[in-house]
Amino acid sequence: MGYPDQRFDVNLSILFTELPLLERPAAAAAAGFTAVELWWPWIETPTPPQAELDALKKALDDAGTQLVGLNFYAGQLPGPDRGALSVPGTESDRFRANIEVAADFAASVGCTALNALYGNRVEGADPQVQDALALENLVLAARAADRVGAILLVETLNKPESPLYPLVSAPAAIEVVDKVNAATGLGNAKFLLDLYHLSMNGEDLSQVIKAYAAKTGHVQIADNPGRGAPGTGSLPLEQLLDELKDAGYAGRVGLEYKPGDRPSAESFDWLPASARAAH
Repeated sequence: MGYPDQRFDVNLSILFTELPLLERPAAAAAAGFTAVELWWPWIETPTPPQAELDALKKALDDAGTQLVGLNFYAGQLPGPDRGALSVPGTESDRFRANIEVAADFAASVGCTALNALYGNRVEGADPQVQDALALENLVLAARAADRVGAILLVETLNKPESPLYPLVSAPAAIEVVDKVNAATGLGNAKFLLDLYHLSMNGEDLSQVIKAYAAKTGHVQIADNPGRGAPGTGSLPLEQLLDELKDAGYAGRVGLEYKPGDRPSAESFDWLPASARAAH
């Protein structure tokens, strides 16, 4: 048990950001990792030119890295936005325009998990209208994910850092997952369990793991406080990941932490080099 027993991947939208996007897969590979994940890399557009998609695929292939998770278009992230799919008007339209683009790209690189960030509450918009729009868009996204053999992820964020995001508890995200699965009958909507966000919300992490491991499709970690590497805060991450494994979770664990003042490559000293490659 312990860290060497896990299947880690590196989030290239928060680590190695000192490098241009197309150099990050090789940097992750040089640090010993063979699996990576990404937020939607083109924050300005849901439909980037095919040449840019092809260049990213080539960078992943050349580095020998497997993309295991990709966000759908989520607006300005990092930045003020927390997704687009429940935001009426232009942003919802942009999310819809992105669905097949993201699914096709995932298929082209063998990525089997697509994360759909819910989006913030909008001043003046009826929350019930936003939730109905969200379900409509998530159903479309779940069908597209299913078409390419992928799961659809729904993520809980934390209230202190995302005060306008409505899914700030594990049960809130699980409720959305269940609604999407009921609407599609596909069963491919899953919970993205982020131990950092849940801890920031003050949730009982062991209890969440017990209750929802079976509905969890992906896990992400960072320590708390500070959202740094494991060992920089006080979360018992090694123990919690063992609890997840004991509860039947056999999926990947995304490293979604800030490297601090040092280069990203130096932030992995908590994890033996031999435990970094995907297995």
